[in-house]
Amino acid sequence: MAWEDSEELRELLDRLKGISYVKPDELPNIDLYMDQVTTFMDRHLESSKRYDEDKLLTKTMINNYTKNELLPSPNKKKYSKDHMYLLILIYYLKGVLSITDIQSVLKPLNEKFFDGAGEVPFEKIYNEIFDIQRAQSDVVAKDVARKWKAVQGTYSEVKSKEQQDFLRKFSLICMLSFDVYMKKQLIEQIIDKEFAPARTEITEKDDKADKAKKKEDKKEDKKKVEKKPEEKKKA
Repeated sequence: MAWEDSEELRELLDRLKGISYVKPDELPNIDLYMDQVTTFMDRHLESSKRYDEDKLLTKTMINNYTKNELLPSPNKKKYSKDHMYLLILIYYLKGVLSITDIQSVLKPLNEKFFDGAGEVPFEKIYNEIFDIQRAQSDVVAKDVARKWKAVQGTYSEVKSKEQQDFLRKFSLICMLSFDVYMKKQLIEQIIDKEFAPARTEITEKDDKADKAKKKEDKKEDKKKVEKKPEEKKKA
């Protein structure tokens, strides 16, 4: 199929529209065990998989999120609706941000609003984000269409149809990537400015953990060195 064919654009936009979101009313009203959480996420975010064998959310991932304080600990091994909202947010954020940046954003969010801590319930926060995102889907689709049309006027001097198609696709990838790059830069600037206290606290905690680990490693190395002369004596 020729790259300039409008049918190919429709296929791209259909894939974009096919990306699934977990709707607020799809979340269960009961607390879930770990296996139920992973099953729910696999079922509702299946269309987000790039490859069939991809894992959307595993037990190890959830445990690591809790360990790194992205996610509060479950209550008697059960995850509440607020936990589910957070896991969905983490799923989307980790595609763009580093774990440290996600920690910086979610730490104050959890402290202020998790489990009814603030004036606004977590469900309201998720609903607002979902409504904004849904409204933006059409905007994103139109932007992709504009970029797609913009590359159709490039490389018109190239005689080889195969090479022309390749270069236009490459140009579109670069345009979309630069768009993501610019927005990522903006996100990081907002985090550095508005979420600096949380980031500093996380960094200091990580530094202390690293120092403690290095100290333990040195002790272990010293023990090994001290054991060697004794082992030679016995021999």
